Amino acid sequence: MLWPRKLIADTGYGSAEMLAWLVHERDIEPHIPVVDHSARADGALLRTDSTYDTRRDHYTCPAGKLLTRGRPRSGDPAHPHADGFFRYRASKPDCDACALKPRCCPGEYPRKVMRSLHEGARNPARAIAEEDEWLISRRQKKVEMLFAHLKRILRLDRLRGPNGARDEFHLAVAAQNLRKLAKLIPMPTQALPA
Repeated sequence: MLWPRKLIADTGYGSAEMLAWLVHERDIEPHIPVVDHSARADGALLRTDSTYDTRRDHYTCPAGKLLTRGRPRSGDPAHPHADGFFRYRASKPDCDACALKPRCCPGEYPRKVMRSLHEGARNPARAIAEEDEWLISRRQKKVEMLFAHLKRILRLDRLRGPNGARDEFHLAVAAQNLRKLAKLIPMPTQALPA
């Protein structure tokens, strides 16, 4: 059986769970943009502004204070909350005395950082995105564009059941191949009248 070395896909496949499956279970390099919803609309500091210490399992905020992992409702600190995230919090006295508080946690206190159970699989994908091979992979992502064209332009977005999906897929592939063949055949030139 053959296993691919890398997988090229769009952001739809960049969830933490998918990346964890590729990296940890299949040992495949994910050339996929990482889905990250950590951006803040209030202009506050981001999660990436804090540094995570893997060995000690805590974050350090830009002011140098520790954010430690809280217990989920189940009470077991080794397990994430039901949503698959661990929550790291700073102490209230540390946040209240901090000069960065207006930029760090303007509407809440103390500072809270959420970390996915699968965050370890997101880091390799982020590192790959910094390499030159990433740019090459993005240009090689031609199959995904063909499927997007089929869905948007040819309106083949309604796949019903396994047999219907298979039949529509075969028709779509045939249509794409006919379009490519038509581009390869030179257009006949007409003789100009004398």
